[in-house]
Amino acid sequence: MKIPFKDLVLKAKKNLVSIYKIADEVARGKAVDAIEAELEELEHVFALLVQGAFVGIPSPPMQISLSLLPLMEREILLMTEKIDTANEPLSHLFSTFDVS
Repeated sequence: MKIPFKDLVLKAKKNLVSIYKIADEVARGKAVDAIEAELEELEHVFALLVQGAFVGIPSPPMQISLSLLPLMEREILLMTEKIDTANEPLSHLFSTFDVS
């Protein structure tokens, strides 16, 4: 039984398209994970800038800090989580990004 050349080309095309779609989904998932990790770090930096007086960094005027305080609940929780991982920053970094 001989398979026509056209059918082989169509099967190969379908397989290549499915491989491309899978690779695209994986790449998008990794990109989203990297962006989420970067967003978390940027939120931490924002909280540190606004509430930096606690660690000795010059901060914005107190009125701005106090008006932003109700909006910073998540960032303050993030800062307290960072205190827990402050002793092991490399383990947090290695768990976030694929280093292998």
